[in-house]
Order: sequence, then structure tokens, then C-alpha cells
Amino acid sequence: MRQHVDIRPTTPRRSNAPGGLLSKLKRDRVFLLLLLPAIIYYVLFKYAPMFGIIITFKKYEVFKGIWESNWVGFKYYIMFFQNPDAWPLFRNTLLLGLYNLIFGFPAPILLALLLNEVKVNLVKRFVQTISYLPHFISTVVITGMAAMFLSPTTGIINEFLVWLGMEPIAFLQKASWFRTIYITTEIWQEIGWGSIIYLAALTTIDPQLYDAAEMDGASRIKRMWHITLPGIMPAIVILLILRVGHILESGFEKVYLLYNPATYDTADIIPTYVYRMGIVQSNFSYGAAIDIFMGLIGLVFVVSVNRIARKVGETSLW
Repeated sequence: MRQHVDIRPTTPRRSNAPGGLLSKLKRDRVFLLLLLPAIIYYVLFKYAPMFGIIITFKKYEVFKGIWESNWVGFKYYIMFFQNPDAWPLFRNTLLLGLYNLIFGFPAPILLALLLNEVKVNLVKRFVQTISYLPHFISTVVITGMAAMFLSPTTGIINEFLVWLGMEPIAFLQKASWFRTIYITTEIWQEIGWGSIIYLAALTTIDPQLYDAAEMDGASRIKRMWHITLPGIMPAIVILLILRVGHILESGFEKVYLLYNPATYDTADIIPTYVYRMGIVQSNFSYGAAIDIFMGLIGLVFVVSVNRIARKVGETSLW
């Protein structure tokens, strides 16, 4: 009698033994070492400071320490909600973040799409280099340049207005101009740097799709709309979700350097208020409570937008 022998390949069972884990760690030790600095950074500067959240429920005194300070519960949260300045601060912060999202988020996408259509490599690299440079300029220098350009006496903008026969405008002294100045300088500083991710995403699109569309008579605009944009849409969605989470975290440094008492009506935001209350007036518990509350709102924004993205499309963070 012939004996049947099963020669089909079998998949080896995964071992959960400690030896298997050690072998994987040994195999991936180089990658784990590369990841180690990032892990240390997040542990030291993101997770370890979470212990300090407890001061939002205590009347923190430096000389007593966290544990010896008196427990006050939700006193500082209630204090902020009852503060008449709470709503103007929240409104200014939200509007500044929304304007930055509406005008600042699409700008790098538009630049990447335009650069993708440039066929002369020398021109393309020149534009990329020029647009990247402002990102590496200090915020202090950026605000200094803005102050120089917008000066009512020697600023190039006002000189141009005078040449047109108009009266000079004290831009930095008018609350109505603050948001425009902030958003404009933010776009100029970050548009080139933000386009890097989209330019990288463009390299994953199959060139044969463009050739086929061109043979079918599609114009550049149609190729951009039907091929390029859908190709980078996953990257756009992911970055949009992350950006929404920071909508209430407007750049403290730039606002602090640009604003003044004359522009408080539109320029005073929660981060600057937290700085004045928590650092300048040494009310650490009150400032920390406001900051934690804003972080929770940001978390709600991220979860909500991620859920919407998951229902509408196929791309989401989780």
C-alpha cells in the first residue's frame, strides 16, 4: 500500500516564549537605538510633566511643594469660567486658529501643486529653496522684520501707500489689523516647509496616470484635479486632523512679540493670558488649569475630526 505524505508547506507557529522576544529585540536593535532618542524625549518632556497636572487641583506654593500644598478641587477651573475675560480670550484664540487653518493649511498644498507643474528643474529648486528659508529664521527676527515693514514712518508698506496718495497706517497699533498680520507672516514663514510632505506624497503617484490622461485630452487643471489631488488626499486628511488638534495653540511667541495693549481686543489669546497669570503673577495653579482645559478641547477636536474623516473617507489616524 502506498503511504500518502502531505508535502504542503506549513506556516511555522509564532513563539511567545521569552527567547523569541529577545531574538526580535536583538534583530531590530539598530532600529530601536534610532528610536531611543525620540522615546526619551517624549518620556522626559511629554509624559513625565503630566504628574504636574495635580497642581490644578491645589493652591500650589513653591516652598511647600506639590504634596504639601492645600487641596482646592475645581476652584481654578470655576474661576476661569466665571472670569469675564474668558469668552473674549477663547474667541480670539479660536478665531486666530480658524483663520490660520482656513488660509494657512491650503497654502503649502497649493505651492506643492504649482511646483509639481514646473518642468524646469533649476526654477523649481530655486523656488523651493527660497520658500524654505523663512522657516529657519527666528520668530524674533520675523516679528522684527514685520515691525520694520509696517512702521508708520519708515516702513516700506506705508511708503508705498503714501506714494499712492493715501495716509500711512499704524498697522501694529490697530486691533483690526492684528489677525491679518499674524496670518500673513505665518503663511510666509511656513508655506515652503509645509509643502515638503506634499511634494514627497506626489512622488508616489504613478506617472503613467498622467500619460494616459494626457492622451485622453485632459488639460493640466483636470489632471491636477482628478489625479494629483486624489493622490495626496490621504496625506492632506492626516495633516488636517493633526492641525485641528492644535487649533487653540496659536503661536505664543509671535503673538507675544507682536501684540501690545492697543491690540488686546483681538490679539490677547489664552497662551498669553496663561503666561501673564501663571508666570508673571506666579499663579501657577490657575495658569495650569486653563492650559489643561484647552488641551482637553483640542483632544475633543481631534477625536471629532478623525471620526468624521473615517465616516466620509477611508483615511483616519485610528
